[in-house]
Amino acid sequence: MIRSEAREIAFAIIFEKSINDEPVEALIAMSEECGETKFNAFSISLIKGVFDNIESIDKDIESNLKGWSVSRISKTALAILRLAIYEIRFCDDTPDSVAANEAVELAKKYCNEDEPSFVNGIIGAVIKAKS
Repeated sequence: MIRSEAREIAFAIIFEKSINDEPVEALIAMSEECGETKFNAFSISLIKGVFDNIESIDKDIESNLKGWSVSRISKTALAILRLAIYEIRFCDDTPDSVAANEAVELAKKYCNEDEPSFVNGIIGAVIKAKS
């Protein structure tokens, strides 16, 4: 499994958690039991990393919103942002540009037509603030 596939799997579970308040481990187990998904170490580390750091990640998102709150972001875009910001802030082996590009590609695939640029803008601001 390539890393972009692992990211897409992680995104799906992060999104699922936003609509299903089961523990993350239960969501992973249910997905595996149904035969829907094959997880690898990278996808599991992304999922757990996001939820271990979700308060910090959401603060990064919130601080880069102008006139919005996290609650106004679609659940799809929020899951993508959480995943990308986790990689940018906590995964030293992922270049920021790769995390940003992967997030925009996920947004193009799963979000409405306006959201990829929104996702890109927030991620760009997070990267800029990190430097």
